[in-house]
Amino acid sequence: MSEALVVGVVRQAIETAVLVTLPMLAAGLLAGVLVSIFQTVTSIQDNVLAFIPRAAAIFVVFALTFPWILRIVVGFSSSLIQRLPELVR
Repeated sequence: MSEALVVGVVRQAIETAVLVTLPMLAAGLLAGVLVSIFQTVTSIQDNVLAFIPRAAAIFVVFALTFPWILRIVVGFSSSLIQRLPELVR
């Protein structure tokens, strides 16, 4: 297996991982910014208030995007399995 092939497979795996996690990371970031603004305006500094909305936003986005995530990961896995004879050489 050549180095270029390994680098290509690793690059594709990293791109897939970033693509799959991006919606949840964006939801967590947005929820965190909104909670921080709320905490600044109201002067309430509670760690639970910062954690629960972020976790809920990430969970909701995960539940909504799970079919899409599954399609992306299954597509990547099946293409990797189909290319297995080429990768083994």
